[in-house]
Amino acid sequence: MNLKLYNSLTRKKEDFVPLVSGCVGMYVCGPTVYGMPHLGHARSYVTFDTLRRFFEYNGYKVKYVQNITDVGHIVGDVDDGEDKIQKQAKIEQIDPVAIAYKYENFYFDAMDKLNVLRPTISCRATGHIIEIIDMIQKLLDKGYAYKTEQGNVYFDIHKFKDYGIMSGRSLDETLSGQRIDIASDKKCNEDFALWKCADNGHIMRWPSPFGLGYPGWHIECSVMAKKYLGDTFDIHGGGIDNMFPHHECEIAQSTLANDTSFARFFVHNNLVTINGQKMGKSLGNSIDLQTLLSKYNPDVLRLYLLQNHYRSVLDFTEQGLAETQKIYEKFLDFIKNNAYSSDKNLLIAYPDVDECKMSFMESMADDLNTSLALSHLLQMLKIGNITSDLNEKRYIASILKDLLQNIFGLKLEFNITNNKESEIIDILIKLREQFKKDSNYAISDFIRDELKDIGITLNDSREGTTYKIEQ
Repeated sequence: MNLKLYNSLTRKKEDFVPLVSGCVGMYVCGPTVYGMPHLGHARSYVTFDTLRRFFEYNGYKVKYVQNITDVGHIVGDVDDGEDKIQKQAKIEQIDPVAIAYKYENFYFDAMDKLNVLRPTISCRATGHIIEIIDMIQKLLDKGYAYKTEQGNVYFDIHKFKDYGIMSGRSLDETLSGQRIDIASDKKCNEDFALWKCADNGHIMRWPSPFGLGYPGWHIECSVMAKKYLGDTFDIHGGGIDNMFPHHECEIAQSTLANDTSFARFFVHNNLVTINGQKMGKSLGNSIDLQTLLSKYNPDVLRLYLLQNHYRSVLDFTEQGLAETQKIYEKFLDFIKNNAYSSDKNLLIAYPDVDECKMSFMESMADDLNTSLALSHLLQMLKIGNITSDLNEKRYIASILKDLLQNIFGLKLEFNITNNKESEIIDILIKLREQFKKDSNYAISDFIRDELKDIGITLNDSREGTTYKIEQ
């Protein structure tokens, strides 16, 4: 498999060759657990789950690390202000640790419903305070960070000449009020927090050589990526809104702390918009995943998210979901009505179908082009609906089921147990054919009519008899 991925570091598609043959190390920025998971979370984690599944389908062993930010993420993604979890704890009047645990459970529940595989390693910022302190101390010792009289520790961004390598921003373009706020004790506006001094009202705080406090947001990912994947690893993923400042700051502190390059590929999924407007809690148009999943089949939502290429903006509409529902039902009906035989020797290959599968795999290998890949699945479905060859229908059903489940990650719940329903219908069809050969049309018609009464329609042709189960 010659997989090409768009690398945000180089702004071009590149051949993906892992550091270790046959293995992939991937770190994806996880949620800050202070509120309900939303549609933006779903898009990001379905994207990287699909990438992981594609690797594994092609024989790679994937070590997928995802963090849970349960401390240190300041409101507004800035460097001065109130921790998001601490703020929510005050609103709900419960302990910040309870807030983090509560919304982490909501997050994983939503991901489970979307059939997103659990990370190989799910790590929390609060479980890595010792390692965070060690990396901060290393940056201080090397002269890349400084401590202020207020007890805060900042990274000196001017010590990293390649700052902005990915986002394309220069230091002059990094203005206060955009993403990095001005704190009164910084040397420069662009410097970012590694450690924040905590007052007595801040419950989540730890002792350190720099004073009682808590880590900044960016340092946790550098630390956990290093611990579980090494100083340099294959892929760092996240939403495009993580590119600046979060991933730029990670690159800077990791490169200087570890004296080597950080992630080799940075992969970013684009935003979700609502009727053309950026989705966000501050804008009041964030879509709660729990609400969405109570209204729609999770498979349909997942397929909807995969209809667009991950690097394109996805504009969410109810109409779009309804159209995806129809596509999903067509796949489901075809696979259910042509459930493949348990005898794999009966499934001979068909060149036109194999060509569709090859085109599907090539599309996926071209920067995870799920949109184009889906078109090849629909073409395969079209062939299946046209052909009167029962064996070809079953061959197509087996491939569609395989690709939709194992790469696209759909559950495809048909309520068929071990294909027994299909096998029983096949036996009845064979009995009916025998009765027709014996000119016993009364019994053959009886079988046909009785099956129709329970919603199973038989269709006779020169090539044989097929059936359709009415929903």
